[in-house]
Amino acid sequence: MIFFDKVGKIYPAHLAKKENVVFRDISFKVGKGEFLSITGKSGSGKTTLFKMLIGQELPTSGKIFFDDKDIAKYRPSNIHKLRRKIGMIFQDYKLFPKKNVYENLSCIMEALGMPNRDIIKEIPDLLDVVGLSGKTYHYPDELSGGEQQRVAIARALICNPDLILADEPTGNIDPYYTMDIIDLFIKINQRGITTILATHDKEVINKLNRRVITIKEGGIIRDESSGKFRL
Repeated sequence: MIFFDKVGKIYPAHLAKKENVVFRDISFKVGKGEFLSITGKSGSGKTTLFKMLIGQELPTSGKIFFDDKDIAKYRPSNIHKLRRKIGMIFQDYKLFPKKNVYENLSCIMEALGMPNRDIIKEIPDLLDVVGLSGKTYHYPDELSGGEQQRVAIARALICNPDLILADEPTGNIDPYYTMDIIDLFIKINQRGITTILATHDKEVINKLNRRVITIKEGGIIRDESSGKFRL
């Protein structure tokens, strides 16, 4: 499903500073339906990797394939076709603070051209999947961090994506609720959605006991099928 083929990413020098080498010739594959964690210290390139997967950044060298198509071949006018296949989840939720849960989801659906009858039907189903059926008309400041992240996950599922990318999704959540969010990602993955989780949370990595890629100094230093947190 995903293939990074000798991918390099270098940001050129600016104002006499050295160039920033994020990746040097990294290669790996992710199969359909797989659950992969990517770990590494802050600044190791986890977010940049995600940006390249959605076509927001292009590699300096090498190629990235999604469903056998080179992501660099998407034109700006049709990059939305790629992004509709990918649900993106961030550390800081990115909810609209003055819209309630229903409105946070419906405004995205409206932008995608979904008719109102479908929106009315789909939102309760999405909230049921993420365990927020009783929070439909709550505003973000009335929700806990974990609940806000659940809304963000529901939003990422709107287009029934093939791939979920979660960038440090538990970074702003009370540790008590961290594993609830991880269990939700496992549940989503069990629906057949490929899931890639970027995290430096040791407990999360160790509990999952699934494939882990560890990034350090521009390269992949480990790729383990049942990995543990080791930097």
